Amino acid sequence: MQQVDVTPADKVAANATRGKLSGQLLGADRGNLIKKVLPWAHKGGLTIIDQGLISGSNFLISVLLARWLTAEQYGAYAIAFGFFILLQLVYQSLVLEPMSVFGGSTYRGNLRGYIGSLLWIHIALSLAICLVFGATAGASRLLGLPAGMPGALAGVTIASPCVLFFWMARRSFYLQLSPNQAVAGAFVYASFVMGALWFFYQHHLLSAFTAFVLIAIGSLGTGSFLMLRLRTALRSEGSKLPTRAIWKQHWNYGAWALMSCFASWVPANIFYPILGSFTGMAQSGQLKALMNLTLPLEQTKAALSMLLLPYAAGVQHAKDDGSRAKVLSLRMTLLGVGMAVVYWALIIPLEKPLFHLLYSGRYMEVAHQIPLVAVGSIFWSAAYGPALALRGMKSPASVFAAYTFSAVASLVIGIPATWAFGLTGGIWGNNVADIASFAAVAFLLHRKLKADPKPVSEPELEAAISQET
Repeated sequence: MQQVDVTPADKVAANATRGKLSGQLLGADRGNLIKKVLPWAHKGGLTIIDQGLISGSNFLISVLLARWLTAEQYGAYAIAFGFFILLQLVYQSLVLEPMSVFGGSTYRGNLRGYIGSLLWIHIALSLAICLVFGATAGASRLLGLPAGMPGALAGVTIASPCVLFFWMARRSFYLQLSPNQAVAGAFVYASFVMGALWFFYQHHLLSAFTAFVLIAIGSLGTGSFLMLRLRTALRSEGSKLPTRAIWKQHWNYGAWALMSCFASWVPANIFYPILGSFTGMAQSGQLKALMNLTLPLEQTKAALSMLLLPYAAGVQHAKDDGSRAKVLSLRMTLLGVGMAVVYWALIIPLEKPLFHLLYSGRYMEVAHQIPLVAVGSIFWSAAYGPALALRGMKSPASVFAAYTFSAVASLVIGIPATWAFGLTGGIWGNNVADIASFAAVAFLLHRKLKADPKPVSEPELEAAISQET
């Protein structure tokens, strides 16, 4: 065979060619990555704006009512709003979270029929709310409770079904991973309610009752508009779904989700009264001042959950070998950790100026505890990915088991630590729960992915629903 001589110039040209090809490949990979990331960054940004408009308007409403109402009227509003928060927790667990899971997976091909069934479920729950709270408002008037309380309870009776309907309408757009309509609805709602409250205040018509009525009008009007937009956007094909079977699925999922909420509530809130009993109410206030800094991060994660949970459910429902589910779980974990690390990297260097700005110079003596709070927050954010993946796999019982384990660990370690070290022990009580939550959900997710259960096929699902009806 004839040997070909390779000159140094040829080697240089070959290396240049290889470098050019490598650069083209790297450029193509970078371009593909950007194409994948940009749409999600856009949707994630819209989701955060949506949540920010709702949370921000609720915060401003509370502040403005505190300024404009009498102390007695505002106290009645606060008590009635506490009842609404309880309703929100139940509705979130039984309707909204299962809606994200089943709407993103099982009924993804028939969203029109699925949302139609959810509307009937919402109507039934609304009638129950009106009966219970309407009776409570009537009883409070007969019992002669302080002025403002019967009106506030009557306002909650009117507002609750409307606000929950608005939330369901917003959440429906996330089933199609399309939050832009939800953002528009949130903007219209916030603008109307803030403007209407100002008008009523200027004309001396504002009370706890009228505040709830204005919130109801804004929610019902915006929710109805969103539902009409959704109706035109969804395909008309698909059969009607039996409401009874849908409710049964929601209840089987939502009962565990509701218990998970209570299990996660314990370590997050129990150390305020524990600190108060051991060291006095002042340190409970210090703990609250520290934990307030976690709220922006928690609101961001809650917003992204509306977008990511339906997507995770769809991935878990796909018929593959489980590799996509594993990759998605890892990415969501990294997302949670990354958000927390960036957030606290910005907050910690500004701890003293930030505390001075937020609290007008109060609580400066505990500002140095912010890095300790950040430790628990990062672990809790790490648990965000595995917990979301387990919910997407329709396994809220696993999330409940993990949170129950973390709550028990928190109490066993945190109560003695609080007794011995005061505020620092209370913070570590929270941190133990966060660390245990991450370890537990990661372990349960790994075990579930290793088992790799096969998803239910569409014919099997239709047969199961037919049998239930």
